[in-house]
Amino acid sequence: MKATEIASKTKWSIDQENSLISFNVRHLMISFVKGEFKTFDACISTTGKNFSTAKINFWVDTSSITTNHVKRDRHLKSEDLLDIKNNRYITFTSCAIGRSDANCDHDLCGELTMMGITRNITLNVHAGGILNDHWGHERAAFTVSGKINRSDWGLTWNAATESGSLVIADEVEILCEVELTNTNKARSGMQQETMKEYGAMG
Repeated sequence: MKATEIASKTKWSIDQENSLISFNVRHLMISFVKGEFKTFDACISTTGKNFSTAKINFWVDTSSITTNHVKRDRHLKSEDLLDIKNNRYITFTSCAIGRSDANCDHDLCGELTMMGITRNITLNVHAGGILNDHWGHERAAFTVSGKINRSDWGLTWNAATESGSLVIADEVEILCEVELTNTNKARSGMQQETMKEYGAMG
């Protein structure tokens, strides 16, 4: 790899305080249960600031799942469903990103691994924009959405109500709000501050 190619690589980190990894599942076929994962992270790199070149390796800790219902969360973590003792992480690795359309939306293709099963999925990514915040940090924001069938990853547990309706739908809606920070620029800023401090001491 040429030195110019190395220099053009930009690394981004997820601002976890301003990001949300969530999902919706239809409950009793008449309402939705909303949940989220509290622990997650990713390694993301782009060529310059061109996110169509992004390489993404993302993971969530299944033990951090919450639906704000203790008994239900305990069941979600059990062997019936996520089996967190044997399947601690869900991962996503990007394969390709489509061109932006008129709405700044992209198709994000990649491999989703869950319960030891890897399958290809396509998500929609809406670009919110890139700017510098009041601290001088460069940030980028995206909304990621899509749908998967949980049974494709072996999550087949279900039960029926007295009327015959299923307790949990097979389809799971994914909705994530992700804010990224340019770590190259942040590191450069820290280096400049350090140099100023050393200069003041000299």
